[in-house]
Order: sequence, then C-alpha cells, then structure tokens
Amino acid sequence: MSFLRNPLLILGINLSAIAGSTYLLREHHIYNLEEHEARMDELEGTLRGHIGVIEEALDRLEGKATEADRGKKIDEYYSKRGRDEKNR
Repeated sequence: MSFLRNPLLILGINLSAIAGSTYLLREHHIYNLEEHEARMDELEGTLRGHIGVIEEALDRLEGKATEADRGKKIDEYYSKRGRDEKNR
C-alpha cells in the first residue's frame, strides 16, 4: 500500500481527474451553446412571422393591402433568417 503514498501518483491522479472533468464540462458547454443557438434561430423566425402578421394587419387597416398581397409579408419575414443575412 505504500505506492498509494507516492506523491507523483497522487499528482497524476489529481491532474487526470481535473483534465477529464474539464474536457467533459467543455463538451457539455459546447452542446448547450449549439442548442441555445438553435432555439434562438427558431424564436427569431417565429418573431419575424409575427411581425409579418402585424404589418399585414396594419396595411389592411390603412387600406394599403390588396387581396393578392395577403400572406406575402408573413412568408417573406418568416422565411428570412438572421444567419442567412449575415453570410451575404
């Protein structure tokens, strides 16, 4: 049992435990960041769709919209994504 009192062995075990836990926490953090980004993209699309609905309702109230324009702004805003605009 004297090998368990070896300082180098204890140091090695501690360092490997720290390295392993750091790696696992980093991987979990990256996963959470990707999930958060996906949720924000979905939320952004939903908000854009709602903006389209509000703008169409406003156009109808102001008398600017025709029957042919119905649904165009909703589709236009909902299909846009912020990431696609940034890449251009």
